[in-house]
Amino acid sequence: GFFLLWFFFFFVNNCLDILIRKTKKKLYGPNPICKGCLSCSKDNGCIRCQHKLFFFLRREGMRQYGECLHSCPSGYYGLRTPDMNRCSRCRIENCDSCFSRDFCTKCKTGFYSHRGRCFRGCPPGFAALEELMECVEGCEVGQWSEWGTCSRNNKTCGFKWGLETRTRQIVKKPAKDTVPCPTIAESRRCKMAMRHCPGGRRPTKTKDKKKKKKNLMERAQKQHSIFLATDKTSQ
Repeated sequence: GFFLLWFFFFFVNNCLDILIRKTKKKLYGPNPICKGCLSCSKDNGCIRCQHKLFFFLRREGMRQYGECLHSCPSGYYGLRTPDMNRCSRCRIENCDSCFSRDFCTKCKTGFYSHRGRCFRGCPPGFAALEELMECVEGCEVGQWSEWGTCSRNNKTCGFKWGLETRTRQIVKKPAKDTVPCPTIAESRRCKMAMRHCPGGRRPTKTKDKKKKKKNLMERAQKQHSIFLATDKTSQ
């Protein structure tokens, strides 16, 4: 009884194995590389694919062969045509996967996605979202105003040098607090149009005071020398 039972299971198992191999051969051809092919070559792989699959030409060293895939590998996108669906290479620099020839959906590691392109850093006016590696709209500012009046200590005269300032307005704040807005005011050194205020006393420079003091000392020493010479002569 045991021998008959074992023989029965052995027979059924062999039959199932033969059926599976025949089914695979019918679907994929004699070579596993021919999976999903309508026509296949032992040396070149798939030549034509089933209607819903994409034809992909894989290269390994000097050898290349065709495959039929449900989705295209990294760096390629699926191009559907009446003749046969194909995997076409993404032509966008630093792109890992793309929606079409000119629109990247995922960039390589270290690059930010922005309008279908990949960048090391986001363009001006856009901020980087690190968690998504995407560039989003940042803070938008208006044009600079004209430079203001040159002044110092709230005065427009009485000094040689002062500061002038210009400003700009925030036109659009970012949707998220991604990055702070750029500076909206800046100043620079300027030369005053009126160094001396009307009706005011002209300030005396410290340098001029020192020079006058030196001249007075020299004149005093000269007069003292003349006095000593005159005194000796009279004696």
